[in-house]
Amino acid sequence: MDPHIVLTSHTSHKSSRSVAIDWANPDPTKRGPVIGTISNKADRNAIGSHGGSYSIYRALSIAQGTFPSDHRPDLTDTEPTTPIDQQPSWGTPGKIVSLDPWGAGVTRWFGDFLADSYNVQPTIAVTKAHLQLPEIADALSTGRLEVDDVFVGGNADVTVTKVAIDPVWHLPSMAKRFGIEEPSLRRVLYMETGGMYPELVTRPDLEVLLPPIGSTTAYVFGDIADLSNPDVELTLRVHDECNGSDVFGSDICTCRPYLTWAIEDAARTAQRGGVGLVVYYRKEGRALGEVTKFMVYNARKRQEGGDSASTYFERTECVAGVQDARFQELMPDVLHLFGIQKIHNLHSMSNMKYDAIVGSGIEVVNRLSLPDELIPEDAQVEIEAKKAAGYFSPDGVVADDLDGVLGRGLDE
Repeated sequence: MDPHIVLTSHTSHKSSRSVAIDWANPDPTKRGPVIGTISNKADRNAIGSHGGSYSIYRALSIAQGTFPSDHRPDLTDTEPTTPIDQQPSWGTPGKIVSLDPWGAGVTRWFGDFLADSYNVQPTIAVTKAHLQLPEIADALSTGRLEVDDVFVGGNADVTVTKVAIDPVWHLPSMAKRFGIEEPSLRRVLYMETGGMYPELVTRPDLEVLLPPIGSTTAYVFGDIADLSNPDVELTLRVHDECNGSDVFGSDICTCRPYLTWAIEDAARTAQRGGVGLVVYYRKEGRALGEVTKFMVYNARKRQEGGDSASTYFERTECVAGVQDARFQELMPDVLHLFGIQKIHNLHSMSNMKYDAIVGSGIEVVNRLSLPDELIPEDAQVEIEAKKAAGYFSPDGVVADDLDGVLGRGLDE
């Protein structure tokens, strides 16, 4: 079947109450709310349902009879502890395609729809928290960080603003971002999810998809409003999930060391008047999943001669069919949510991430590689493989040692 054929719309499914979405309209009342709730199916203007991968658990609870299918959330006092101010990027076509920038303020911007009984739910939530990590305690004990009782407390706690972001995909804009025809994108999404969402191919009038994938979390160190000010020093880490290392401390990769080192530096940047940002994306195992990831571990270590940098990516491709499924084209959307224009210190060795950020119009001043002393012994193979594959270009690196990072300034 020709993937470029025009899809047939089941117009009989449309309702007079259905709200049109004008995706990049800078006026939220004209842009329209995203409605993916099923409490009133006639109101829906999005494919899928809220909650990403958790929508399946909700369905199971409803099947058990332990969750009311017509539940409407009480949004009283759930508003962001710190508002995310509207940015020019929110109304720039093609700038944000994979999240709803208006998703944190449904009570603020879509109150009239709520009053008219539309079940509009937030897709972004903002709160305050404290992080407590052993690496921060170590940084305090060695003098790399100091207690200021504003950003870093005496209990080795770091004050942050946390922003949870559910995925919201605008399919026409995504197709343009990837340079493919929208009907092709819809058909492949439909087929490769086992026909999970028939509306992808039967309802081209519905332009928004709430995909069943994990959310993204942003951790802000300092004033969230400073993220959009190019004159304020910004330290950034865009981190792809690695549960084994990030949570359980597995030493086969450098993920947790890079994450905690970036958190430390983000806090230090806030202490000297700047702002830090760590964005955590759910892309486990290079977006191939933990099952594939663990099988690749086994294959690498059992091969003749043992684990080696020369076959590091080859073994992944043999098992998964691709070396890395983490396309980074959608990654900068979170940065544009905050209106970021300039990154002074980017904690990343990935050319894919760097290219995606710069290609989206954001300036990067300095790139920082992970200091050698923070690389676990069992992760040396990973680092050597990435260097051999040209994973990281040293252009623009300020320092690859802790002393250099601690001593750098904005003029470097």
